[in-house]
Amino acid sequence: MMSNSIFDLTGKIALVTGGAGHLGSAFSEILAANGATVVIASPNLEKSQAFALKLGPKHEAMKLDLDDSAAIGATMDQIVKCHGALDVLVNNGYSGPAPSIDKATPEDFDKTLHRGLTSYFVASQQASFHMRKRGSGSIINIASMYGLVASYPEVYVGSTVNSPPNYHALKGGLIHLTRHLAVYWACHGIRVNAISPGPFPPKRVLESPGGREFIERLSQKVPLKRMGEPREVQGALLLLASEAGSFITGQNIVVDGGWTAW
Repeated sequence: MMSNSIFDLTGKIALVTGGAGHLGSAFSEILAANGATVVIASPNLEKSQAFALKLGPKHEAMKLDLDDSAAIGATMDQIVKCHGALDVLVNNGYSGPAPSIDKATPEDFDKTLHRGLTSYFVASQQASFHMRKRGSGSIINIASMYGLVASYPEVYVGSTVNSPPNYHALKGGLIHLTRHLAVYWACHGIRVNAISPGPFPPKRVLESPGGREFIERLSQKVPLKRMGEPREVQGALLLLASEAGSFITGQNIVVDGGWTAW
């Protein structure tokens, strides 16, 4: 029986880049739980296939390197060829250098901006060509609270974790790119939004040298006094992917425990 919920995604095809990662897996799970067929795209095909199988038999994985712009378009074409449509694109996949502010190089910026900004634009552009034919679609860019505010330098003292300048530049640019794409593609029925997660550190951060102390210092900068859990960003994603968010475009939803309210 078809659900009457405005959050229902039954029959929708969703592509999540990096969909088996720390936050990406939570995004894939919530889309699948609400009826979407999820395609996970990542350079790590084996990991993605294992996670897609965990989601259920109708979901699948595809190998995709975000450094390869031509492959991005080919991936979109293949999804539409196999499934007949592409309704939701979640630009989430990212891996890049994390240099300190004193050691950052132009090459670090080039790699970061290509993987997390240029590739997101190419993916959005190529997805939009297919979405325009149907007159609808939702593109969701995963940005960061660090695209809105600076970090607290003292939090990172004595930790192997840092707050790289190239990452801040990337996420700030992505939030504004989201607005730009939204106003240009609104006439085609395509909504483009961003989600800016706050502190959602993966397990490896806690287990790194000085990681526990780092997390404690970071928590003191959050009004809720704790780190976020991946499940806590699922609601924002489902809102933007579904009919529940049908009149929302060009927005950036911040899920940060109140960090940017200070």
